Amino acid sequence: MSRRSGILEFAVLGLLRESPMHGYELRKRLNTSLGVFRAFSYGTLYPCLKTLVANGWLIEEPAHDAETAPLTGRRAKIVYRLTAEGKEHFEQLLSQTGPDAYEDETFAARFAFFGQTSRDVRMRVLEGRRSRLEERLEKMRISLHRTRERLDDYTLELQRHGMESVEREVRWLNELIESERAGRDLKGSATGEPASRDTTSGASGGLPRPGGDPRPDTPDDTAT
Repeated sequence: MSRRSGILEFAVLGLLRESPMHGYELRKRLNTSLGVFRAFSYGTLYPCLKTLVANGWLIEEPAHDAETAPLTGRRAKIVYRLTAEGKEHFEQLLSQTGPDAYEDETFAARFAFFGQTSRDVRMRVLEGRRSRLEERLEKMRISLHRTRERLDDYTLELQRHGMESVEREVRWLNELIESERAGRDLKGSATGEPASRDTTSGASGGLPRPGGDPRPDTPDDTAT
C-alpha cells in the first residue's frame, strides 16, 4: 500500500468514526477539512471504500430515503458505517508514532484527528515533526551558506522564503508542545482526555496548508 493510500484510508476511518456518511459527504469533508486531499477524486475514494468494506472495517447501508429512489428515478445512496473492527483498527493507527505519523504527506491528516488521539501520542508525533523540521532547517541553512554567492537575488529570496516557512512551523510546534506539556488542549482545558474537536471547521489547529480555496463540489446523487 502506498503512503498516499494509507493516509486516505486513515482519514476515511477517522471521519466515519464521527458519524456514518455517504460518498459525497465523505469527499466533501476530505476536501474541506483535510487540505491534503483537495485534489483527489471519486475515482480514488471509491476503490478505497471498497477495500475497507472488504477488510470488514466498513459496512454499506442504504440511506434512509432509499425507499423514495424508485420514484425519482435515481439510484439509492449508500451510507458507509464503521464496524467495531474498523474502530479498533483506527485506534491502532492513531497510536502509531513512527515517521509515517509526521512526514509531510501524512502529518496534516494525523493532526486533524488529534482530538481523538491521546495526549502522550500527540506529544510524540509533535516532537517527531519538530525534530524532522529542525533537521531540514539546518540543512537549508548550510546549503544557503555554501551557495548564496552563486545565487541571483530571486533565487536567494526563494531560499529565504522556504526557510522562513519552516521556521514558522517550528515555532508553531513549539507552542503546541508547550501546551501539551502544561496539560492544556487547544481550548485551554487542563485534562488528560483527548481534546474536543470542532468537526465543522476541520480543526486544523493552524496547520499551514497549500494556498487557494478548494473548488466547489458537484453533488453526485447516484454515489454508491
